[in-house]
Amino acid sequence: MANYTAEVIWQRGDQNFLDHRYSRKHLVRFDGGVAFAGSSSPHVVPLPMSDPLAADPEEMFVAALSSCHMLWFLDIAAKQKFCIDRYADAATGQMGKNSQGKLAMTQVTLRPDVRFCGDRMPTPDQIAQMHHAAHEACFIANSVQTQVHCEPIF
Repeated sequence: MANYTAEVIWQRGDQNFLDHRYSRKHLVRFDGGVAFAGSSSPHVVPLPMSDPLAADPEEMFVAALSSCHMLWFLDIAAKQKFCIDRYADAATGQMGKNSQGKLAMTQVTLRPDVRFCGDRMPTPDQIAQMHHAAHEACFIANSVQTQVHCEPIF
């Protein structure tokens, strides 16, 4: 199987680390060259130690689930000869206590809004079936304990 890598780089600089008031901002870089600012969530670590403009792990988790679902959905639709013009998802995740009483991302809800075009248009049942198949195939959803819900917009 394939290996996937990500670099996460944080540097203290001249911050006083031991007072626990250091910046959580860091660099996230992928092997393809994409790099962006990461940080702890302001919901977890208060400002100014968190950077609300940076992506936090919880947001990246939700985005990974959404992206994986979308990629599978596009593949499934193309194989069924349904043409898609646009796919947009306003996904959300909820933090809560899991069954072991630990803080965890306990639920992710995907809200894909898919715009089809052409002569061959899927029925709502076919769209629901494609979303179900995409969820079943998604590597990320298959890798987590979080409940992942999909609420397509028709």
